[in-house]
Amino acid sequence: MHTLNLPGITPEHFLQHYWQRQPLLIRGGFRQFEDPISPDELAGLACEEQVESRLVYRRDGRWQAETGPFDSYEHLGEREWCLIVQAANHWSPEVQALVEPFSFLPKWRLDDVMISYSTKDGGVGPHIDRYDVFICQGSGKRRWRVGARGNHREFAAHEALLHTDPFEPIIDEVLEAGDILYIPPGFPHDGVTLEHAMSFSVGFRAKSACDMFSALADHLIDKELGNELLADPGRPLHTQQGRIDGADFARIRAQLQAVLDDEALLADMAGGYLSRAKCQLDLQALESPYEDAELAEALAGGGVLVRTGGLRCFYVDATAAQGVCYVDGERTDFGPEGAGFVPVLCDHERLDGVALAPWLSQPAILAALTRWVNAGYWYFAD
Repeated sequence: MHTLNLPGITPEHFLQHYWQRQPLLIRGGFRQFEDPISPDELAGLACEEQVESRLVYRRDGRWQAETGPFDSYEHLGEREWCLIVQAANHWSPEVQALVEPFSFLPKWRLDDVMISYSTKDGGVGPHIDRYDVFICQGSGKRRWRVGARGNHREFAAHEALLHTDPFEPIIDEVLEAGDILYIPPGFPHDGVTLEHAMSFSVGFRAKSACDMFSALADHLIDKELGNELLADPGRPLHTQQGRIDGADFARIRAQLQAVLDDEALLADMAGGYLSRAKCQLDLQALESPYEDAELAEALAGGGVLVRTGGLRCFYVDATAAQGVCYVDGERTDFGPEGAGFVPVLCDHERLDGVALAPWLSQPAILAALTRWVNAGYWYFAD
């Protein structure tokens, strides 16, 4: 279990003064930190088709990038390359444990844990991210330079690499094991490895209005909602055929606004959309599935259910009192009698028999838990 150490400040101070405002170097953010997985284990993940991975390297001074899976790295030599694996927390409980120290941020903002293994002088080049990231240094050393926000030109150093022009650093430091560098969106940065090193980046990404409207449109289409036609009985005589006048524009806006004002509809859209995993989950469906009574007995006997890494489970205030939650994009409605169970399910990574005991007498809740365990969304701790 990792504990986040913020020397001289509290999480509240961090959120008020640094979050989305300015970068921060946290020396010894994780004390006595050891890599949760080894370079060989990371390379093993990058061999898998369902795992998103990249190689970034330089050849004859030019930037190159390849996408996985990869089965060999010998041709790359000993310098100037790095292996990157996205959503490594989906595949390793030890990596997933890096998420928990940042629980002062809502899980719906979490993107994933990206891991980089880099050889000497390796990196991905100077760039700007559109998300918040906590870069946790593992083994080895890496020099990080961070510039100020500004009007930085970006260009394609390779078709898969967007770089930015050189910048003056406001942070220029070497990170060692346990150090953490927080970088908000829009700050140019560049990390260069001084010796073979591992970095673990816990990323938090927001959605754009375009993303959310696209998700809303998909939700309306999938659920066959929003099909009511604009109505305009008693309208006055129209004399300018090509004009959309103020009154008609107001009708159009009101038609759209009525959708946005439907709180239950938006709650379903947001809960379903935000709970879908961006990358594939490591779901291990049980060959011998539990019956409801068997699961209840296992929990009563001291069993502890652990959420599969990367699984997203949310509830929305607008519908939580009705016992509605969203697991991996699926809406489940337990009714008002199950409203107390929803935060127990969604707020905790581990569920034991004591926490679940008040709810296992409700057939709908026990049946849903059994279904999720059998599908691999939760599994019993060893």
